[in-house]
Amino acid sequence: QVQLVESGGGLVQAGGSLRLSCAASGRTFSSLVMGWFRQAPGKEREFVAAISRSGGNINYADSVKGRFTISRDNAKNTVYLQMNSLKFEDTAVYYCAANTRPWATMTLSHYDYWGQGTQVTVSS
Repeated sequence: QVQLVESGGGLVQAGGSLRLSCAASGRTFSSLVMGWFRQAPGKEREFVAAISRSGGNINYADSVKGRFTISRDNAKNTVYLQMNSLKFEDTAVYYCAANTRPWATMTLSHYDYWGQGTQVTVSS
């Protein structure tokens, strides 16, 4: 079983930055593909970014390309999401997720393990 714990959410003004972290335990971190998803009120959970086991393959949702950066530190069992130039529409609960597939999948149903989520609120 994999446990995921997110941190780093909060309230920020539009144009600002936040860095989310997700600490993993329970399985060899380097064997996991890691992803970030988000869910705004009244909307479905959507893909944000994913990173392969080694970090060599990364995918982003079109809505965050050029503003968000996903990275991982396998020595620290942690994945990060650096969010810059935040917009009001980025407001959501952000979830860290993990799976054991060999690619940085963007498909929500491919992810087997989920964190509890961290709230990101961007004021306009």
